[in-house]
Amino acid sequence: MPNEQDQFRLVMRQWASGISVVSTKHDGVFHGMTVSSFSSVSIEPQLVTISLMKDSRTHDFVISASIFGITVLSETQQEISKIFAGEIPDTENRFNDLETWTMVTGSPFLKGGLAFLDCKLTDVYDFGSNSLFIGEVVAAKVGNGGRPLLYFDQQYHMLQE
Repeated sequence: MPNEQDQFRLVMRQWASGISVVSTKHDGVFHGMTVSSFSSVSIEPQLVTISLMKDSRTHDFVISASIFGITVLSETQQEISKIFAGEIPDTENRFNDLETWTMVTGSPFLKGGLAFLDCKLTDVYDFGSNSLFIGEVVAAKVGNGGRPLLYFDQQYHMLQE
């Protein structure tokens, strides 16, 4: 019988989610990681949440910079998701050879995404191994269309026609 932590992981794998890359700019350098724990909180004011593991560099850099961007990945960006999920260690520049652009805060966004949110950090709450970040959206943009990259049961999926 699985232990409680293994059972929790098995249960959470049954939740299908979209994939996004959370990014920030700290001391002139871009940092980012793949996350599926992203959600809107409020329309007025416009607030979103992300959850980052405390032992990630991106966690510390978002706190230091007080800004972050969210790129919602399209189904064509599976390789980008893998890069930012740890295929390339976070001690290296995961943005190498990728086209980026910025909006208000200077956080980088990945070209080809479905949607983009530029945020100022408003609150951080520590919970176990992760921190919950709340960000006020200062700019938002919809990409050029497409379909989302989805994640379910440790595998990437795409919407069918």
